[in-house]
Amino acid sequence: MATPAITGTGVFTPSEVITNAELVAAFNAYVDLHNAEHAEEIASGALPAKEYSSEEFIIKASGIEQRHVIDKSGILNPKVMHPLLRQRSDDEPSLMAEIGVKAARDALDQAGKSAEDVDLVICAASNMERAYPAIAIEIQTLLGSGGFAFDMNVACSSATFGIQAAADMIRSGSIRSALVVSPEICSAHLEWRDRDCHFIFGDVATAALLERAEAAEGARFEVISTRCATEFSNNIRNNNGYLRRSRPAGMADRRDMQFMQNGRKVFKEVLPMVSDHIARHMADEGVEAGDLKRLWLHQANKTMNDFIGKKVLGRTPEPSEQPNILQDYANTSSAGSIIAFSKYSDDLRPGDKGLICSFGAGYSVGSVLVERKG
Repeated sequence: MATPAITGTGVFTPSEVITNAELVAAFNAYVDLHNAEHAEEIASGALPAKEYSSEEFIIKASGIEQRHVIDKSGILNPKVMHPLLRQRSDDEPSLMAEIGVKAARDALDQAGKSAEDVDLVICAASNMERAYPAIAIEIQTLLGSGGFAFDMNVACSSATFGIQAAADMIRSGSIRSALVVSPEICSAHLEWRDRDCHFIFGDVATAALLERAEAAEGARFEVISTRCATEFSNNIRNNNGYLRRSRPAGMADRRDMQFMQNGRKVFKEVLPMVSDHIARHMADEGVEAGDLKRLWLHQANKTMNDFIGKKVLGRTPEPSEQPNILQDYANTSSAGSIIAFSKYSDDLRPGDKGLICSFGAGYSVGSVLVERKG
């Protein structure tokens, strides 16, 4: 049975950045417009006035300092408050495929491989630009790889679930290698007019190349074990979909057509689920807390990561043991833990072990135990 290994990663980072200061200025300008437009309803008590946001509020709630986005002009326009992305013709690559290919090529370059070496492409992301044809097949075609491809959506856990699927197929012998690509255009499904969440997301694309360990041409991270779990909850949700046009008049643009979450319940329910999942995974594989040199956790919220890291290691992790990219990228859904892994793994030595973990809507959680080789 073949041993799967991660041999290359790639990260495509959009050039446009929105700082917390810019975001707060735009949001508060929107609040002024909204409250002025609905002044009579607010005065009568029929509608609550919207509250200002602040940089201090954002940092305390999330630890986020900025985010990269495909387009900032629409987001920062108080009369628009969403990205403005041009309509592409059917003869052009989709936006998701375009940025996914950029990340995939970087992963291939790092591994010293070409698209012809890839047997499988999985597009693993929290939202797909279209229902069909699969974005993964488009990425496969644009890259020029063979084999087959499919889309996978397990929200913020998509990348780790994709890694498990690819690793299992490599172990079984059905494929030699796979690209798990996560193009996350989160700015398009975020409600930028909601104070409780307007700061959460950013855009990015990541890719991870998995191969048989013996095919690796350099340093690699062999996949010791993978584990996934799900438990239904709609405390994090997006109710958009193809049935939208069938809704009664006035219901087609409900607030729940964008990202929504019940933050308090998510904290209360997800933290123990993830901590227990990792603990059981490690115990079953005979890996102790002292064996882990690094935790690459889902980058959703600094407080959540600090809690999980302390539970897993039995102490407060050193910054180098649990690197965060949240402050620079914000929450990038399934891509977050892969960004952290890509940026903070080269310094590990042969024999060092680490754990990649992502978690989110579903609820879902995926963990990948790896060991540095070569």
